[in-house]
Amino acid sequence: MISKDKLKLIVTACFITLLATSSPAIATQPHGDPEGVVIHQFSHVFFIFSMGILIYWLRNRELDRQPGWREIKYSAFFLILWSAVAFVAHLLDEQLAWVITSRVDSFTMLVETTRGGPVLAWFYYIAKLDHLLCVPGLFFLYRGLARLSDFEEKKVEGGGA
Repeated sequence: MISKDKLKLIVTACFITLLATSSPAIATQPHGDPEGVVIHQFSHVFFIFSMGILIYWLRNRELDRQPGWREIKYSAFFLILWSAVAFVAHLLDEQLAWVITSRVDSFTMLVETTRGGPVLAWFYYIAKLDHLLCVPGLFFLYRGLARLSDFEEKKVEGGGA
């Protein structure tokens, strides 16, 4: 039987080895032409529409005044922004081909534009930082679900209906 301390040491050693031996990850993923990118873009539009409906129903039923549901509304808002920014970035590089990226070395990528000049290159660069909108959206979703779960547990413990 392995003790907890030895198990922690083995898991830590495996994790450090994994980090030390990993290769660079490519952060962007091209979609197959033309069907892949069209379906992917459609999914962004559908997701934006769905999150908009969620916000509408939360406001219409006044659920957004309650903790938990309020955070879920914030989550939907951030996820709408994320999907819209990702949609524009895909449009610029994969559909319109106004932006072309190439790898210079392991840590450097070159962003070139066929239209729009350096302003479009900076806009594209900022649009590719879409995770700065997705992560808060998922955080608010987690917080909202956790608060709703806590509320339900307290209701059950208190014997409420």
